[in-house]
Amino acid sequence: MIEQYRTVRAAGNKEIVIKKSRFIGYVMPVQNEEEAIQFIEDIKKKHWNATHNCSAYMIGERDEIQKQSDDGEPSGTAGKPILEVIKNQGLKNVAIVVTRYFGGIMLGAGGLIRAYTDGAVAAIEAGEAITKVLHREVFVELDYTWLGKVENELRNRQVRMGETTFTDKVKLTCLPVDREAERFIEFMTDLTQGQSVITEGQQLYFIEGE
Repeated sequence: MIEQYRTVRAAGNKEIVIKKSRFIGYVMPVQNEEEAIQFIEDIKKKHWNATHNCSAYMIGERDEIQKQSDDGEPSGTAGKPILEVIKNQGLKNVAIVVTRYFGGIMLGAGGLIRAYTDGAVAAIEAGEAITKVLHREVFVELDYTWLGKVENELRNRQVRMGETTFTDKVKLTCLPVDREAERFIEFMTDLTQGQSVITEGQQLYFIEGE
């Protein structure tokens, strides 16, 4: 899994008007191609009477899946510009549809490229671009006598925390950045003088700064 990547926080949409044509940009975070295809189909059903529903999506840690559709617009004037916006903004696992209702004024190839670019940018603004950072679950089980000292150190280091359970011992769920997990385990071992039981859990993505 990659250390971090940019995507959008949530589904979003925004409309812009260019020379009387309405362009409605839709964006959706997606985890696989099936979700992307379903999202595009849903927008097409919603705007069944639109002139065009042009789309693009890019999925995978290494952007393995890249697809685009001009949906009847001149070749290269719609789907490709939308895909280029996704690439230029460094986004992954994102699908975008830009719906057009023709307003009676021809835009020409250059005008269409600019319009679909602007529609894609507007969609991303509505969905809010974020960075997701890979973290690792580290479970620390210890006696209650260590709790105050450990919690204080974790606060000082601003370590992301998950659930804490209290039984005969305390079990802390710590969530350090994945690349720092080994050093964190060493730190916790030293801090508790080897008197804690430390195990690793799964890798999880969290939004940077939250």
